Amino acid sequence: MEWVLAEALLELSRDPRVLLRTLCQGEASAERVETLHFLLQRLEDEAARGGGDALPEAAREVAAGYLVPLLRRLRARPAGAPDADPPAPSRRRLLRAAGAALRTCARLAGGSPLAAMLAEEALRDLRAAGAVPGLEGGAEAAVEVLAAVGPCLRPREDGPLLQRVAEAALALALAGDGEAAALAAGRLLPALGRGGGAALRAVWGGLVAPSGPGRVGPRLQVLSALAERLLPAPGEREAGPDARRCARFWRTVQAGLADAEDALTRKQARYLLQRAAEVSAEVSAEQGVPCTCGSGEANGPSLFWWSEEKKEELLKFWENYILIMETLEGNQIHVIKPVLPKLNSLFEYAVSEETGRWLLHPSWHLCVYKRMLESENKILAKEGVTHFLQLYETKVLPFSPELSEFIVGPLMDALSESSLYGRSPGQQIGSGSPLGLKLQRFLAAYVSLLPEELKSIFLLKWIRKMSSRQWCAVPILFLSKALASVPRCKALGLEGLLALRGVLQCTMATHQILLRGAAQCHLLHAAMNLVDVEEVSLSDISAFLMSLRQEESLGRGTALWTELCDWLRVNESCFGRPSTCGSLGLQETCSLNAYVKSLVQEYIRSPAWETGENGRMPDWAEARLVALMVLLAVDVEGRKVQHRQRTQNVLRLFLEPLLDALAKLGSNAYLPLRKTDRCLQALVTLLRTCSPKGASARDDAVPPLLQDLVASTTESISSFLLRRLTMNELSSVADLDRCHLYLQVFAELAGLPGKRGERGSPILRIIAPLRNASIRHLQDTDSGLVPTLGRQVQRAVSMAALAAVCEVCAALDQTPELQLDTPDAGPPEQLLAALPLGQRLQKPQPEEQSSLLEEPASSPGWGRIAAQYVHDQWACLAFLLKTHRALPPASEGALLDPVLPALQTPAQTLQAALAALTVLPSDRVLPVFRCMKLLVPQLLASSEPVCIEAFDMAWKIISTLSNTQLVFWSNLKAFVQFVFDTKVLTIAAKIKGQAYFKIKEIMHQMIEMSAVKTGVFNILVTHCCQSWVVPAPEVSQGSFSNAADYSELLLEACVFGTVFRRDQRLIQDVQAFIENLGHECAANVVIEKLSSHTFSTKREDRYVRVCAVKFLCLLDDSNASHKAFVEDLAIKLLEKEALVSSSRTRCYVNSQQHRVQNRVWQTLLVLFPRFDQNFLNRIIDKIFQAGFINNQASIKYYIEWIIILILHKFPQFLPKFWDCFSCGEEHLKTSICTFLSVLSHLDIITQNLPEKRLALRQALVIALQWGFSHNFSVRLYALVALNKAWGMCKTLRMGELDALASVIESSLSQVESTPGAGNAKRNWQRIQDHFFFAAFHPLQDYCLETIFHILPRLAGLVEDEWIAIDKFAKFTDLPSGAGAHRYLSATQLRELRPGDWAQQDAGSHSGEADNRSEWTDVQKKVIPGRHAAPDADLELAFQDRAAKLGKAISRLVVVASLIDKPTNLGGLCRTCEVFGAAALVVGSLQCVSDKQFQQLSVSAEQWLPLVEVKPPQLANYLRQKQAEGYTVIGVEQTARSTALTQYCFPERSLLLLGNEREGIPANLIQQLDVCVEIPQQGITRSLNVHVSGALLIWEYARQQLGRRGAQA
Repeated sequence: MEWVLAEALLELSRDPRVLLRTLCQGEASAERVETLHFLLQRLEDEAARGGGDALPEAAREVAAGYLVPLLRRLRARPAGAPDADPPAPSRRRLLRAAGAALRTCARLAGGSPLAAMLAEEALRDLRAAGAVPGLEGGAEAAVEVLAAVGPCLRPREDGPLLQRVAEAALALALAGDGEAAALAAGRLLPALGRGGGAALRAVWGGLVAPSGPGRVGPRLQVLSALAERLLPAPGEREAGPDARRCARFWRTVQAGLADAEDALTRKQARYLLQRAAEVSAEVSAEQGVPCTCGSGEANGPSLFWWSEEKKEELLKFWENYILIMETLEGNQIHVIKPVLPKLNSLFEYAVSEETGRWLLHPSWHLCVYKRMLESENKILAKEGVTHFLQLYETKVLPFSPELSEFIVGPLMDALSESSLYGRSPGQQIGSGSPLGLKLQRFLAAYVSLLPEELKSIFLLKWIRKMSSRQWCAVPILFLSKALASVPRCKALGLEGLLALRGVLQCTMATHQILLRGAAQCHLLHAAMNLVDVEEVSLSDISAFLMSLRQEESLGRGTALWTELCDWLRVNESCFGRPSTCGSLGLQETCSLNAYVKSLVQEYIRSPAWETGENGRMPDWAEARLVALMVLLAVDVEGRKVQHRQRTQNVLRLFLEPLLDALAKLGSNAYLPLRKTDRCLQALVTLLRTCSPKGASARDDAVPPLLQDLVASTTESISSFLLRRLTMNELSSVADLDRCHLYLQVFAELAGLPGKRGERGSPILRIIAPLRNASIRHLQDTDSGLVPTLGRQVQRAVSMAALAAVCEVCAALDQTPELQLDTPDAGPPEQLLAALPLGQRLQKPQPEEQSSLLEEPASSPGWGRIAAQYVHDQWACLAFLLKTHRALPPASEGALLDPVLPALQTPAQTLQAALAALTVLPSDRVLPVFRCMKLLVPQLLASSEPVCIEAFDMAWKIISTLSNTQLVFWSNLKAFVQFVFDTKVLTIAAKIKGQAYFKIKEIMHQMIEMSAVKTGVFNILVTHCCQSWVVPAPEVSQGSFSNAADYSELLLEACVFGTVFRRDQRLIQDVQAFIENLGHECAANVVIEKLSSHTFSTKREDRYVRVCAVKFLCLLDDSNASHKAFVEDLAIKLLEKEALVSSSRTRCYVNSQQHRVQNRVWQTLLVLFPRFDQNFLNRIIDKIFQAGFINNQASIKYYIEWIIILILHKFPQFLPKFWDCFSCGEEHLKTSICTFLSVLSHLDIITQNLPEKRLALRQALVIALQWGFSHNFSVRLYALVALNKAWGMCKTLRMGELDALASVIESSLSQVESTPGAGNAKRNWQRIQDHFFFAAFHPLQDYCLETIFHILPRLAGLVEDEWIAIDKFAKFTDLPSGAGAHRYLSATQLRELRPGDWAQQDAGSHSGEADNRSEWTDVQKKVIPGRHAAPDADLELAFQDRAAKLGKAISRLVVVASLIDKPTNLGGLCRTCEVFGAAALVVGSLQCVSDKQFQQLSVSAEQWLPLVEVKPPQLANYLRQKQAEGYTVIGVEQTARSTALTQYCFPERSLLLLGNEREGIPANLIQQLDVCVEIPQQGITRSLNVHVSGALLIWEYARQQLGRRGAQA
C-alpha cells in the first residue's frame, strides 16, 4: 500500500524536490512524516538505479529545513507537556517516522557529514535532558535521532564520536527508568553495536566495568540486544570481545536468573545462557578451541568452560539447567516437581568423580534454589528448602564459600517462614516436623564435612544470623534444635558464646512459653557441644547461663541440669582464664569450687562506696547468679562423690560467708544496708532455686541440708526483720522495695518444711509482735498528723506486713494469733476487721530535705504504691472473710455490736470492693475477687443490682486482659470461682432474676472468648463440673441442681472446639511435639511445675469435651435428678443437631458444621446406656429422621451405630425401623444406604429377639427390593445386607424361604463372579473389607476410645477431632468413675488404618515419573538461539476483502508465527476473521491443511489473508512493519507492561503473540514498542495464547468501532 502511494505521488510530479517541499509544508503529523519517509525510500531506490542527481541536495534540504526543526521542537518539551504536544502514542509514532526519514536523508545526502552533525547535536541534547528533571521527552527524541543516524557514522573517521554516543547511551540505559532508557537499550545500543568497532568496545567496557550492585534488568537488556555481536556464531565472528570469557558477564547472567523480580529480565538471562551454550558447541566443533572463564577465586571452579571432549555432558548439563529455570517460571508445583530430579543430575555433572572438586561453579545451582526459595508459592519454596536439605543425605559435595554464604543467607531467610514446619499429610499430631528433622540432619552432616578451620567461621555466621532478626517461635525452635544436633567439636570461643546469648534474647520475643523454653534448652545443648572451654572462662559460662530463664528451661533436677553438671565436671580443669576481671571483679582460677567460693565472697563483700542508708535495692541478677552457681557446684561435687556429709561440707564451704553475715543481722545494727539486702536476696533465691523440678526430688539431699544451714540463722534473721519492719527504719520510697524483700524472706522461712506447728519457731514467734506493731502504726497515722513521706511509707509497710502475716497464716493453716472465735474480740482484732477500705494512701506533702541522699516528698510512682496499699487491705480482708465464715444476716437496719464492722455490713463492703476495682491495676485485683466470692452469696437475694454490677465490672477487667499475661489465668480463675460459685448459681436460679440471665450472658461471652484465647472455657467447665459432681453421699446434693439450671454450659462443652487457622494449628502441633518429648526436654518439667501453681487445668480445646464426657460418665443411673438431666441434655443435643443440619451454610468435610454434628452424636452415644424405653419413645423419630439427611460419612457411622444399639436393646422399635424403608424412593435416594448399613448388622439387632424368623424374612424382602435399585452404591449396600441376612437364614435352616433361594443365590454369585477387574468387582470387594462391615462390632467396640479416637480416624476426620484415650487419663481434675474399664477398646479395631480399606489409586507412586522417558514428564520450553536472515523485500499482498464484503477497513495485523499448536492457530484464524483483522501471520501455511486447524477455524481461512513469516524472519519483518508506521505490540508480562484496560490502540497496530510455553523470545522483546498485559485476579499465571489474543483483538475492534461512531 505504501509503495502504491509513493508511485502515485511520483506520477503527479517527476521533480522530487517539488514533492518533498509539498510534503514538508503544513502541520506536522505522523501520517505526513510517514508518507515523506515512503517517498524518500522510493527515491533512494531510484538513486540506486542511477537516477536523480539532485536527490542529495533535496535530501539535505528536507533534513535541515524540515526534519531537524521538527525533532528540535519535539526535544524541546518534556514528554508529558500539555497544549500543542500530541498524545504520547502519536508523539512516539511521529518520532519514529521522523527518525526513519532522517536516516534515509542521511544516506541520500552522502551519509557521514550530515549524520555526524546531527549526532553531535543530538548528543548534546541527550546530555542536557539527562541533567534536567522533567525533560525525558527531550532525551527520547535525542535517542531516536541517534538511532537513526548512528549506522551512517564511519567507524574510523567518526570513532571518537561513536564512542561518546555509546557511553552516553549506555549510561542512560543503565541508570534511567523511562521511555528514553528503554529506547537506548532496545534500539540505540543494538544499532551502534551492530556497527562494531569503537562503539561496541565502549558499550562492552561499560557493561563489564566494576560497579555497585545496580539494576541488573537494563544491563541484561543491553547484553541480550547485543548478543549477536558478543556471542557470534563461527561464521559471523569478528575481532571483538568474547562475553563467554568474562566473569562479570556470567555474574550478571546469574543475577538475572536468581535475583530479578520481573519475568522479562529472567528470560533475557536464559536467552544469553542458551546462546552462549549453542555458540560454544559450534565454535568448539569447528575450531576445537576450549573456552574457560574463571571465577576470580584462587584454584576455584570455573564460571563457564567448554571443551570438545566434554561436549555431550556440557550440552546435557545446560539443557537440563535451562529446562529447570524455564519450568520454575510456571510457579506451579505440579509442573515443577517432575523436573526436580534433573536438579540432582546437575550436581553429578558439576562435580568431578576423579578429584571430587567442582567442575562448574556451584553458584549456578544456587541460582535454582534462590528462585525456588523466593517464590511466592509457599509450596514451591518448601520444596526448594527440602530438596536442598536432602542434598547431603546422598551426596558428599566439595566445600565452596558461596555455598556457605547461601546457607547463612537465603536458606536461613527461607527457614524463617513458620508454615514450612507443618506436618506432612498422614502424620499424627505431635510426631514432629519433617523439615525440622531434615534440617537437623543437614546441619550435622554439613558441619561434619567442613574443614576444622572453617567450622568456627561457619557456625559463628549461623548463630549471628539467628540473632540478627526477630524470629517466630517455631523457626527459632527448630533452628536451635538443629544447632544442638551438631556433633561435639571445639568450634566456638567467647565470641560464639556471646552470639548464643544474642540468640537467647531472640527467643524471648515469643509469647509461647513452652516453645520458648524448649528453644533455650536446645541452645544450652548447643553451647555444651560447641564451645571450646579453653577459650572461655567460668565467668563467661555463668553469664551465659544467666541469660536462660530458669523458670522455663534450666530447672534444678531436670535431665538438662544433670547434663550441665556432667559437662562442668568433665571440663572443670579446662576452663580458661579471663583477660579481664569479671563483673564481680574476681581474679578467677580454673577450679569450679574455687570460682564459686570466690564468687560468694565477692558478692557478700560490700564495696567501700556503699555507705548510704537510703540507697536503692541491688539488682536481683547477681543474687540469681550466686544461687545458680552454688547449686551447680554442689551438684557437680555430688556427682563426683555421692556422700551426704561431703555434700554438706561443700555447701557449708560455699555459704559460710553468707551464713556468717545472716547470723549477724540481728545483733549488728551497723551492717551496711546494701550488704544486708544482698544477703537476703541470695537467701531467697537459694531457697527458691534449690527445690528440684525432676522426678528425683525425694532422693535430693541438698534442700534439707540447705534448710538446716539456714535454720541456724533464723533467730537472727527474725529479729532483723521485726526491727526493720516495726521500728520506723523504712522511710523512703526505695525502702518499700526493701520491705517487699523482707516479707519474701518472712514467707520463705515460714514455709520451710519441719516448721509447721512449732510454736517456738523463731519466724513464727514474730507474727504477734509484727501484727501488733503494724496495727499500732496504722492507728498512729490516723491521728491527724501531716502525711509526710516517712509516715506514709511506714503506713504502707505496716499494711504490707499485715497482708504478709495473713498469707503466711493461711498457707500454714496456723492462725492462733488471728483466730476470731468469740464475739468479744479484742481491740486489735476489731481494728483489723474494720479496715479503712475506702481510704487511700495519700500522697505525702513536700518537706525540707535534711540531706542530699533523702528523696523528695513528691516521689514518682506513688500511684503504684497506693495501689499496693489497697491490694494489701483487701488481702487482709479476704483472710478474715475466709476464717470467719459465720457472717450475720445482711440487714443494714439493725446492726449488732460493731465487733467486726466489715463483716457485719457486707453490702457496704461490696460497694467498697467495686470502688477498689476502679483504681486497682489488673495485676492487683485478685484479693478483691476473693472477697467478692464470699460477699456475693450473702447479698444476691437482697441486693441483686449491686451483685450484677460486681459481675459486670469484674468481667470487664478480665475481658481486657491478654491471655499471654501472667496475671490473666489467676484472675480468670478467681473470677470464675466467685461468679460461678455454687451458692451464687443456686440463688440466681432460684429467684430467676437479672443475675441469672447475667451469669448466662457471661458464660456465653467466655465461650466466645475461648475462640481467640484458648483455655478460657476450660477454666469455666472444669470449675462447674467439679462443683456439680457429687463425690460422696454426705455432701449436699443441692449443687447438682445447678447442672440442670445451667445445662447450656454442658451442651456447649460437649460440642465445643473451633476450627483453628493454619498458624494456630502449627503452634499446637509443635507444642504437642515438645510435650511428647517428656522429661527429655527440661522445659516440659519446669513449665509444668510452674503452671501447676497458676493454672492446673489443661488449656487445649479438646480437654473441654474430655471434662464434659467424664462428668457425664460420673452420673448415677439410679439418681432421678441425674436421669432427668441426661434426658434434657439429649433432647437439647438433638435440637442442636437439627438446627445445624437445617443451616444454609454448606456442610463440607471437616467444616465447623460437620464437626458440631459429629460431636453431638458422639455425646449421644456416651449417654445412650442411660436411656430407657420411655425416653426413647420421645426421641426415636428424631433419630430416624436424622438418618434421612444426607450427612457426611462420619456422622452416618454414628447414627447407624446408635440405631443398632437401640434396636438391640429395645427390639420393640423394629416396626418403626421397617417403616423407614417404606418411604418413597425420592425421599430415600440419599439416605437408604444408612438404613441398609444398619441392616447389615442384623445379627446384633436380633440378638435379643426370642423369635428371629419374622425379622429375617422382612430383612430379606427389603434387601432384595433395594438390590435392584438403579443406583450402583445402593445395590452394593443392599447386597451386603442380603449377604448377612441370608447367612443367618441358612444357619437357622429356614425352609419356608426356599422359594427365594434361587434369586438370592444368583444375586450374590453374580456380584462375586463378575468377570474381569472392573470397578464393580473392585467396589464389591472394597465394601466387604470396609471396617464398618468387616471389623466393627457395635457392642464389643462400645467404649470412649472407639467413639472419640478410632472411629474419627477411620472415617477420615481431621486429626483435630481425634481425642486419644490418654487425654481422659491425663485429665485428673475429675475422677474416672466406676466405668473406667469401658474407656479402652477390646477388639482389634484400633489396629486398623484408613489405608487398610480405603481405595488406592493405581500407579500413584512418587517415583513413577522418574522411570518414564526423559522428556515426557515435563513441559519443555525452547528459546531460539540463532535466527536466519529473512527474505528481502517480503511483501504482504492484502486482498480487497473488506471492500467486497462491505466491511470497514482494519489495519490490525496479528502475528502468530511463534505459535505451533494447530488448535490455537485455528481459533485465532476464526477470531481474526470475525473481528475483521487485516491479516494473520503464521509460521507456515501448511497448518491450514491440519484437521485440528480446520475444526477450529470453520473455513475462516478462506476469508482472511494468511501470510507466512517463519520465526527466524520475524526480526526483520517487525522492523519493516515499524518502518511502515506500525506500532508493534507484544502480549507479555514485563515490569513496564501496560494494562489492557489502560491502553489505547493506534490504528496501525501489529499484535505479536508468543509461544504457548516460552512466550515472546528475549531478542524480539527488544523490538516491541509496547507490552500489553491482561489484568488477572486469580492464581494461575497465564491464559491460553488464543484466549489472550482474542481479548486484545476484541479490544482493538471495540476501540476502532467507538472512534468511527464518534466521527460519524
